Amino acid sequence: MSERAQMTKAAGVVGGATALSRVLGYVRDAVMAYFFGTSVNLDAFLVAFRIPNLLRRLFAEGSLTIAFVPVFSEYLEKKGHEEAMRMAGAAFRLLLVILAGLTVLGVIFAPQVVMVLAPGFAKNPDQFALTVTLTRITFPYIFFIGLVALCMGILNSLRHFAAPALAPIFLNLAMIGSVYWLFSMFQPPVISLALGVVLGGVLQLLLQVPFMHKRGFRGWIKGPLTHPGIKRVAVLMGPAILGAGVYQIYIIIGTILASLLPEGSVSYLYYADRLTQLPLGIFGIALATAALPSFSRQAANKDMDGLKDSFGYAMRIIMFVNLPATVGLVVLAHPIVSLLFQRGAFGAEATLYTAQALIYFVLGLCAISGSRIVVSVLYALQDTVTPVRVAILSLIAYLAFAMAFMGPLLHGGLALAATLSSALSLGLLTYHLRRKIGRLGGRKILKSVGGSFVSSLGMGIGVYVCALFIGIRNPVQADSVRLAWGTLACIGAGIAIYMGFARFLCPKEFQALMGLIGKRVRRHE
Repeated sequence: MSERAQMTKAAGVVGGATALSRVLGYVRDAVMAYFFGTSVNLDAFLVAFRIPNLLRRLFAEGSLTIAFVPVFSEYLEKKGHEEAMRMAGAAFRLLLVILAGLTVLGVIFAPQVVMVLAPGFAKNPDQFALTVTLTRITFPYIFFIGLVALCMGILNSLRHFAAPALAPIFLNLAMIGSVYWLFSMFQPPVISLALGVVLGGVLQLLLQVPFMHKRGFRGWIKGPLTHPGIKRVAVLMGPAILGAGVYQIYIIIGTILASLLPEGSVSYLYYADRLTQLPLGIFGIALATAALPSFSRQAANKDMDGLKDSFGYAMRIIMFVNLPATVGLVVLAHPIVSLLFQRGAFGAEATLYTAQALIYFVLGLCAISGSRIVVSVLYALQDTVTPVRVAILSLIAYLAFAMAFMGPLLHGGLALAATLSSALSLGLLTYHLRRKIGRLGGRKILKSVGGSFVSSLGMGIGVYVCALFIGIRNPVQADSVRLAWGTLACIGAGIAIYMGFARFLCPKEFQALMGLIGKRVRRHE
């Protein structure tokens, strides 16, 4: 099977699992919105959960996985399965010790961490104390999810993508179940959410165990914590941690600035970001995850022509699916937020402000997805320095944009700042990659993007007219039944219109997507 075919197949597996996870993620967020709205207590939980989540992205998925996969893939290609597994076992045992120490430190120094991430909460002693308590409860999540990230790197390198991609489903189920079963047992009830986070981490790790064992992993067997491959991973992780750290500072700064804005701002940004993560996870991150092992194998074998071909293909596909998603979410932002969240403690005002943030966030969807693909190629080439340099420049730009726009646009200004800095990041990363490996097939990519853009514009006009005709452009004037079927009808019409245009304007990408869908359908017949 060609690298293109394997990449597309793997992206389909990851994307399908991610879609299921995102659906359950919506159910989780809807449950949170119903029970907690945009309250002070929910703001406290979101900050507390963001801390271990931040460390997960920084030390686990943000640096460990992307540094581990290229080295592990090289061992598989050149030294065989047994030696690669010996390296993986040493990494598992060493990570176990590091994560345990990090968890203990996090619990001890929770007040100081909260003061750094949400200084605005200090003006409300009760909210600050609750955030500290929730942080201490959720912090062990980093221990479990860090080990899950290593398992993901191992399994993905071995061409198994399903178990790691399905893992987030168990976090969502644990959090939903905890709210329903434990809500009335704690005061304040938001503690039930924090307990669900820890339970979800345990379940995610347990899911990986049988698949790791089946593929010959024996990380629990006693042995030395050192291995030549681990040293190489550590060398790559240094710059990778810095790069991931700079990107995570976006989140920290956004939280700090949002905590200084009117009450509920943290929650508006959270819900809008969650909706943005739906297409980003299903298409952008899924393809980047599936592409990294392919990029790494081609880089290990010095196949630069194949690497460029795979990169161009990945960029064309990523833009083909994300451009219409961007346009559709902009046009239907208000109806979608109202349909998904407006009930219980989540009122019309929260819907309006969340929709505003959503529009600004999704404008950066293509830039974020494209950046993930470029970064994957750089890491496959074991270049972890360039992403750090670009990240620092993008962070400086984000600070400037945030300070410029948060005054007039409030929380929407923070979302817009993230979008603009993401666009700058994509441009800089692409420039450096071209300097490193030569021409990237830019004309072919731009031709495909042009066709996708025109198709998306045609789709956007059709969806807007459809929404006006059905009467859901202003959700306040539509009953819940009309809002539900009307939104689904607009989405269906948008897909049909886009695919109709795309069949003629970008036929190769259309055929690739239809081929993947056709294989999935035939498999289940």
